[in-house]
Amino acid sequence: MSCALSYAYYPGCSSTGTSVEYDMSSRAICAALDIKLSDVPDWSCCGSTPAHTVDHTLSSALSARNLSQVASMGLTAAVTPCPSCLSNLRTAQHRMKNDSFRQKVSKLLDRPADITVETKSVLQILVEDCGVDRIRAKVTRPLTGLTVAAYYGCIMNRPAEIMNFDDREHPMAMDNIMAALGATVVPFPLKVECCGASFGIPRRDVVMRLSGKLLDTAKEMGAMALVTACPLCQMNLDMRQEQINSANGSQHHMPIFYFTQLMGLAFGLSEKELGIDKLCVNPRTVIDALGMEGQPL
Repeated sequence: MSCALSYAYYPGCSSTGTSVEYDMSSRAICAALDIKLSDVPDWSCCGSTPAHTVDHTLSSALSARNLSQVASMGLTAAVTPCPSCLSNLRTAQHRMKNDSFRQKVSKLLDRPADITVETKSVLQILVEDCGVDRIRAKVTRPLTGLTVAAYYGCIMNRPAEIMNFDDREHPMAMDNIMAALGATVVPFPLKVECCGASFGIPRRDVVMRLSGKLLDTAKEMGAMALVTACPLCQMNLDMRQEQINSANGSQHHMPIFYFTQLMGLAFGLSEKELGIDKLCVNPRTVIDALGMEGQPL
């Protein structure tokens, strides 16, 4: 069963570097579900985390440029895997509802800013447009025996009036997908708490404390792995896990999967095309426990 859906695809900067495995697995599972993703031509950075702290007009212009590129494709909807990109795109659209602000943005672009394109996350189209039942029907290798905690981060669903997706305090989109794949999902109480975000360089102590709390709680809840939909969250919890252990005196060795990677495994896709080998914390033991033995990572 397929979805037969079509979107413009905005990968975002991190998808070409630190979260390339998220991009790989997002494309792979969408292809498996017959969801057509057409890359936005000549896309550029949306401004993401830093731009809006410097200049709201410039930040919105960066996003508006990409939205105009989508409109030039003749498509009315764009998706991105990254919550930070989505937040910036949607915030720009929200601000440009004000005619005066939109005129300032258009002046920077030297053309009228487009506010007609609908923007969603890959997670959102999977649960709202494709549907969990269709995802369940695609499963060939159920994740039976895997216990996970779904971690959404602090911007996937907030502010609610802009993101307009799931529940801002108790989202269930990833929980429901993981359950459809056959995994056991623990009731994770910190699913929308901050991991420390981009403070990894200026205030690493903040990241060590907040991300450490997430890992501690996931372990206490009996999770074998954390699953996330945010490149920055994934990086803090995965790449910095040894730093967290050193700072907090913990001994975590918990794999941090993108939800799309676990979907791909359940769909029978190869570990290589899902970028499983690019994870910092080796997930081999967890994957082998599912009867999916592969090559050493």
